[in-house]
Amino acid sequence: MTDAAVPRGIRNANPGNIRHNADRWRGASADQSADAEFVQFEHPVYGLRAMARILLNYQAIHGLLTVRRIIGRWAPPAENDTAAYARHVAQEMAVGLDFELDLATDRDALRALMRVMVRHENGQQPYPDWLFDDAIALALA
Repeated sequence: MTDAAVPRGIRNANPGNIRHNADRWRGASADQSADAEFVQFEHPVYGLRAMARILLNYQAIHGLLTVRRIIGRWAPPAENDTAAYARHVAQEMAVGLDFELDLATDRDALRALMRVMVRHENGQQPYPDWLFDDAIALALA
């Protein structure tokens, strides 16, 4: 598979497709010139860690508890088919759109949410559960 055939989020070790902003992410590559829009990480564990930190902050700071509200912020309608994204996540997690998640205490729910989001963002989900678990542990440390 050529580099161009690898989805952007996987190439950047940023499977959540986190955009450049003022945040200085742990594990971000020193050279950010490969992609003008999205952060590049040294290893996928750091991209997944950043994703977990954002999702945890969505709940802790913004009170976003449901799949519908989380995805509504992650993938705003100006850039995405947010409703379809949220339906896909809820369906794959086998929960309702307005089911309340507790991501800070339920690591299985956080991993499940992240796995589906990675698949939706990239068209594939190539990472093993242990990598998500390592990233979540780093995010909670």
